[in-house]
Amino acid sequence: MIELEPPFRLATREDAAALADLVNFAGEGLPLYLWATMAKDGEDPWEVGRRRQAEKTGTARIIVADEGAGTLAALTGYEIGTTPEEITADLPPPVVPLVELENLAPSNWYVNVLAAYPEARGRGLGARLLAVAEKIARDEGLAAMSIIVADANTGARRLYERTGYAERARRPMVHDGWRGRGEEWVLLVKPL
Repeated sequence: MIELEPPFRLATREDAAALADLVNFAGEGLPLYLWATMAKDGEDPWEVGRRRQAEKTGTARIIVADEGAGTLAALTGYEIGTTPEEITADLPPPVVPLVELENLAPSNWYVNVLAAYPEARGRGLGARLLAVAEKIARDEGLAAMSIIVADANTGARRLYERTGYAERARRPMVHDGWRGRGEEWVLLVKPL
Protein backbone atom coordinates (compact mmCIF):
# COMPACT_ATOMS: atom_id res chain seq x y z
CA MET A 1 0.00 0.00 0.00
CA ILE A 2 1.25 3.45 -0.84
CA GLU A 3 1.98 5.99 1.87
CA LEU A 4 -0.82 8.52 2.34
CA GLU A 5 -0.12 12.17 3.02
CA PRO A 6 -2.50 14.53 4.83
CA PRO A 7 -5.31 15.24 4.43
CA PHE A 8 -5.67 11.62 3.27
CA ARG A 9 -5.78 8.61 5.58
CA LEU A 10 -7.29 5.16 5.75
CA ALA A 11 -10.86 5.10 7.02
CA THR A 12 -11.63 3.78 10.49
CA ARG A 13 -14.82 2.45 12.06
CA GLU A 14 -15.43 5.96 13.41
CA ASP A 15 -15.90 7.15 9.81
CA ALA A 16 -18.81 4.75 9.19
CA ALA A 17 -21.62 7.33 9.33
CA ALA A 18 -19.82 9.68 6.93
CA LEU A 19 -18.93 6.77 4.66
CA ALA A 20 -22.58 5.70 4.46
CA ASP A 21 -23.50 9.25 3.38
CA LEU A 22 -20.73 9.38 0.79
CA VAL A 23 -21.40 5.90 -0.59
CA ASN A 24 -25.04 6.88 -1.04
CA PHE A 25 -24.05 10.14 -2.80
CA ALA A 26 -21.75 8.25 -5.17
CA GLY A 27 -24.35 5.58 -5.86
CA GLU A 28 -27.11 8.05 -6.73
CA GLY A 29 -29.26 6.75 -3.86
CA LEU A 30 -29.01 3.11 -4.92
CA PRO A 31 -27.12 2.10 -1.75
CA LEU A 32 -29.93 3.39 0.51
CA TYR A 33 -32.44 1.52 -1.63
CA LEU A 34 -30.41 -1.69 -1.21
CA TRP A 35 -29.90 -1.13 2.52
CA ALA A 36 -33.68 -0.80 2.88
CA THR A 37 -34.09 -4.24 1.28
CA MET A 38 -31.51 -5.67 3.73
CA ALA A 39 -32.99 -4.04 6.85
CA LYS A 40 -34.79 -6.25 9.34
CA ASP A 41 -38.28 -5.26 10.48
CA GLY A 42 -38.08 -1.88 12.18
CA GLU A 43 -34.40 -1.41 11.37
CA ASP A 44 -33.26 1.93 9.93
CA PRO A 45 -31.70 1.42 6.47
CA TRP A 46 -29.06 4.01 7.36
CA GLU A 47 -28.01 1.83 10.28
CA VAL A 48 -27.53 -1.04 7.82
CA GLY A 49 -25.33 1.23 5.70
CA ARG A 50 -23.30 2.47 8.66
CA ARG A 51 -22.77 -1.10 9.88
CA ARG A 52 -21.68 -2.27 6.43
CA GLN A 53 -19.24 0.61 6.08
CA ALA A 54 -17.81 -0.01 9.56
CA GLU A 55 -17.21 -3.64 8.61
CA LYS A 56 -15.53 -2.65 5.36
CA THR A 57 -13.02 -0.37 7.07
CA GLY A 58 -11.26 -3.48 8.35
CA THR A 59 -10.98 -5.18 4.97
CA ALA A 60 -11.46 -2.73 2.10
CA ARG A 61 -9.24 0.06 0.93
CA ILE A 62 -11.21 3.14 1.88
CA ILE A 63 -9.36 6.43 1.86
CA VAL A 64 -10.84 9.57 3.35
CA ALA A 65 -9.96 13.23 3.14
CA ASP A 66 -9.93 14.70 6.65
CA GLU A 67 -8.53 18.15 7.40
CA GLY A 68 -8.96 17.66 11.13
CA ALA A 69 -12.70 18.08 11.58
CA GLY A 70 -13.86 14.75 10.17
CA THR A 71 -14.39 13.09 6.82
CA LEU A 72 -14.97 15.44 3.89
CA ALA A 73 -14.61 13.00 0.99
CA ALA A 74 -13.89 9.34 0.38
CA LEU A 75 -12.53 6.92 -2.17
CA THR A 76 -13.11 3.18 -2.25
CA GLY A 77 -11.65 0.95 -4.90
CA TYR A 78 -10.41 -2.50 -5.71
CA GLU A 79 -8.81 -4.54 -8.44
CA ILE A 80 -11.16 -6.14 -10.93
CA GLY A 81 -9.77 -9.54 -11.81
CA THR A 82 -9.65 -11.32 -15.13
CA THR A 83 -12.65 -13.55 -14.45
CA PRO A 84 -16.02 -11.84 -14.99
CA GLU A 85 -18.35 -11.78 -11.99
CA GLU A 86 -21.26 -14.13 -12.46
CA ILE A 87 -24.65 -12.48 -12.73
CA THR A 88 -26.89 -14.69 -10.63
CA ALA A 89 -30.66 -14.67 -10.17
CA ASP A 90 -30.34 -13.34 -6.60
CA LEU A 91 -28.51 -10.17 -7.73
CA PRO A 92 -30.84 -7.17 -7.28
CA PRO A 93 -31.99 -5.99 -10.74
CA PRO A 94 -30.68 -2.41 -10.30
CA VAL A 95 -27.18 -3.83 -9.65
CA VAL A 96 -27.06 -6.03 -12.78
CA PRO A 97 -26.04 -3.26 -15.23
CA LEU A 98 -23.27 -2.17 -12.86
CA VAL A 99 -21.83 -5.69 -12.72
CA GLU A 100 -22.13 -5.98 -16.50
CA LEU A 101 -20.08 -2.80 -16.90
CA GLU A 102 -17.47 -3.87 -14.34
CA ASN A 103 -17.08 -7.11 -16.28
CA LEU A 104 -16.11 -5.06 -19.36
CA ALA A 105 -13.03 -3.69 -17.56
CA PRO A 106 -10.96 -6.68 -16.42
CA SER A 107 -7.54 -6.38 -14.84
CA ASN A 108 -7.85 -2.78 -13.72
CA TRP A 109 -8.31 -0.76 -10.53
CA TYR A 110 -11.97 0.12 -10.16
CA VAL A 111 -13.00 3.30 -8.36
CA ASN A 112 -16.14 2.04 -6.66
CA VAL A 113 -16.86 5.18 -4.62
CA LEU A 114 -15.65 8.73 -5.05
CA ALA A 115 -17.70 11.37 -3.30
CA ALA A 116 -17.45 14.53 -1.25
CA TYR A 117 -19.89 16.31 0.99
CA PRO A 118 -21.50 19.25 -0.87
CA GLU A 119 -19.62 21.81 1.23
CA ALA A 120 -16.29 20.17 0.29
CA ARG A 121 -16.92 20.01 -3.46
CA GLY A 122 -15.03 22.20 -5.89
CA ARG A 123 -11.87 22.19 -3.76
CA GLY A 124 -9.91 19.60 -5.75
CA LEU A 125 -10.37 16.72 -3.31
CA GLY A 126 -11.91 14.47 -5.97
CA ALA A 127 -9.04 14.97 -8.40
CA ARG A 128 -6.52 14.44 -5.61
CA LEU A 129 -8.26 11.23 -4.50
CA LEU A 130 -8.22 9.99 -8.10
CA ALA A 131 -4.46 10.65 -8.14
CA VAL A 132 -4.12 8.53 -4.99
CA ALA A 133 -6.11 5.77 -6.71
CA GLU A 134 -3.73 5.92 -9.68
CA LYS A 135 -0.73 5.55 -7.38
CA ILE A 136 -2.35 2.48 -5.84
CA ALA A 137 -3.07 1.00 -9.28
CA ARG A 138 0.48 1.62 -10.50
CA ASP A 139 1.88 0.20 -7.26
CA GLU A 140 -0.13 -2.97 -7.94
CA GLY A 141 1.13 -3.14 -11.52
CA LEU A 142 -2.23 -2.48 -13.17
CA ALA A 143 -2.43 -0.85 -16.57
CA ALA A 144 -5.82 0.87 -16.33
CA MET A 145 -8.42 2.43 -14.05
CA SER A 146 -12.21 2.42 -14.39
CA ILE A 147 -15.22 4.11 -12.87
CA ILE A 148 -18.98 4.03 -13.45
CA VAL A 149 -21.06 7.21 -13.33
CA ALA A 150 -24.72 8.04 -13.91
CA ASP A 151 -25.33 9.84 -17.19
CA ALA A 152 -27.11 12.61 -15.26
CA ASN A 153 -24.09 13.29 -13.02
CA THR A 154 -22.44 15.78 -15.36
CA GLY A 155 -20.20 17.33 -12.69
CA ALA A 156 -18.58 14.01 -11.81
CA ARG A 157 -18.29 13.06 -15.46
CA ARG A 158 -16.46 16.33 -16.22
CA LEU A 159 -14.00 15.57 -13.40
CA TYR A 160 -13.32 12.07 -14.71
CA GLU A 161 -12.87 13.20 -18.31
CA ARG A 162 -10.64 16.09 -17.22
CA THR A 163 -8.39 13.57 -15.44
CA GLY A 164 -8.08 11.28 -18.47
CA TYR A 165 -11.04 8.90 -18.34
CA ALA A 166 -12.96 8.14 -21.55
CA GLU A 167 -16.28 6.43 -22.15
CA ARG A 168 -16.06 2.71 -22.88
CA ALA A 169 -19.68 1.48 -22.60
CA ARG A 170 -23.19 2.19 -21.29
CA ARG A 171 -26.01 0.16 -19.80
CA PRO A 172 -29.59 1.27 -19.08
CA MET A 173 -30.37 1.80 -15.41
CA VAL A 174 -32.88 -0.60 -13.91
CA HIS A 175 -34.95 1.44 -11.47
CA ASP A 176 -37.19 -1.36 -10.13
CA GLY A 177 -38.43 0.78 -7.21
CA TRP A 178 -35.22 2.80 -6.88
CA ARG A 179 -35.63 6.43 -7.91
CA GLY A 180 -32.14 7.38 -9.00
CA ARG A 181 -31.62 10.20 -11.44
CA GLY A 182 -30.47 9.33 -14.91
CA GLU A 183 -31.24 6.79 -17.56
CA GLU A 184 -27.90 5.06 -18.09
CA TRP A 185 -24.77 4.00 -16.23
CA VAL A 186 -21.58 4.97 -18.08
CA LEU A 187 -18.30 3.05 -17.79
CA LEU A 188 -15.23 5.27 -18.08
CA VAL A 189 -11.72 3.85 -18.41
CA LYS A 190 -8.28 5.45 -18.15
CA PRO A 191 -5.12 3.70 -19.36
CA LEU A 192 -2.11 4.19 -17.10
